[in-house]
Amino acid sequence: MRTEFKPEGGPLTDPAAEGGEKTAMMDLFAGAIGAFKNPANHRTNQFDDAVEAAGLIQLADLLLKVVRRPQGGSRRRCLCGEFRRGDVVTW
Repeated sequence: MRTEFKPEGGPLTDPAAEGGEKTAMMDLFAGAIGAFKNPANHRTNQFDDAVEAAGLIQLADLLLKVVRRPQGGSRRRCLCGEFRRGDVVTW
């Protein structure tokens, strides 16, 4: 995530954003992967709280929308391909 969103020329970085915003977006994505996706790769996580589980799904949805939105006047694609409505994404 840090490579893809690096402020100086990362392929998913919005060139129109301010420097601090670019760094914040890089940190947001790196933190989300580190805190939520990475642990799931190493162990089974069980959510006993449906509200917490729904919140995690909403966070993943928001991050996908950020990646998909037009940046700098042109539509960019995620390195993992183009997402379409109804696609299942492993998080």
